Amino acid sequence: MGLGGCIILIAVGAILTFATDWEMQGVNLDLVGIILMIVGLIGVTTFSSIARRRRVVVPPASTTVVEEERHHHHRGGYHDGYGV
Repeated sequence: MGLGGCIILIAVGAILTFATDWEMQGVNLDLVGIILMIVGLIGVTTFSSIARRRRVVVPPASTTVVEEERHHHHRGGYHDGYGV
């Protein structure tokens, strides 16, 4: 059952408990509504904990930059605007 089904259970349970005044012989509709709300709440918490576990953040792979050292042999003077 998904999140929508759990919310529907909570809504139906609340309607049975708080919004109706039906009398059925042998059935306590207030108790049935409370049970439906509890089952819906358990479903919502279970669904949210499972959804939280699925949301694993994977850090992006970092690339290693290797700088090559350039060995220039100069006989003095300037090179690329910098002194040697």
